[in-house]
Amino acid sequence: MIHAAITGTGACLPERVVTNQELEKTVDTTDQWIRERTGILQRHIVSEAETTASMGTQAAREALAAAGLTPGDIDMIVLATTTPDRIFPSTACQIQRQLEAPECPAFDVQAVCSGFIYGLDIARRYIATGGGRAVLVIGSEVMSRIVDWSDRSTCVLFGDGAGAVVLEARDEPGILSTHLHADGRYDHLLQVSPEMDGSFIEMKGNEVFRMAVNTLERIVDETLEANQMDRHEVDWLVPHQANHRIIAATARKLDLPMERVVVTVDRHGNTSAASVPLALNQAVSDGRIQPGDVLMLEAFGGGFTWGSALIRY
Repeated sequence: MIHAAITGTGACLPERVVTNQELEKTVDTTDQWIRERTGILQRHIVSEAETTASMGTQAAREALAAAGLTPGDIDMIVLATTTPDRIFPSTACQIQRQLEAPECPAFDVQAVCSGFIYGLDIARRYIATGGGRAVLVIGSEVMSRIVDWSDRSTCVLFGDGAGAVVLEARDEPGILSTHLHADGRYDHLLQVSPEMDGSFIEMKGNEVFRMAVNTLERIVDETLEANQMDRHEVDWLVPHQANHRIIAATARKLDLPMERVVVTVDRHGNTSAASVPLALNQAVSDGRIQPGDVLMLEAFGGGFTWGSALIRY
């Protein structure tokens, strides 16, 4: 049986950093309020020249280099994004062009914050069925362009960035399982509705928080049960970076100390589909995650969508 394993990770963060103190000057908020409710201290924001495609391309190049591959080795490109550069063609095709990759399938996946987990699932199954030997899965977002910077309840939460992984075919399992869900009945709680003067994020924060905590607790149980694994066998939690309190609640469910949880929300904010691969790359790059470690990746986002991946790195 053919399995898929992560063999390289990469990341891209815009140079510009916006601190809570800077936001205090433009909206009615405080650094203390943001820290206490979200854990966020700063976020990265794109320049006019930076795009979803340009950041995704840079992250992909880093992941390919880490895997020891070239763009010519790639059999498919899956881009998870909520903020494509155009309605069409897909931003994945723009990344393919910038990488000078071969004429392999390239497409976008829209599952908001869960998009990267959805992309992993697609890539894993593509490899398992013999469709290809190497797949790029990228999460890239320019959330700052769909944020209403006068809305203090949402503008403090989001940031921009991109993360990427290379999946390769292996004889031994790397990705042990993936689990995806969606429930469109709650779409009104977190959405972007087209308006004549712009389209911005609208969120009912308290309701989303409760749903996220409850749903992520359930998917932790589902993932462990599917693998007949005890929660104490998980070495690292690599969660979607939306809110420190949500992350802490999931860690408690796994009985993991926060020292075994990869947290980047304080420096990145919520980068939607880019947050999980950015966090994963950070922990791989600084040496925390080691070969053989068992990782629980999870995310929850608008739709609602949610998903998890259990990985032996």
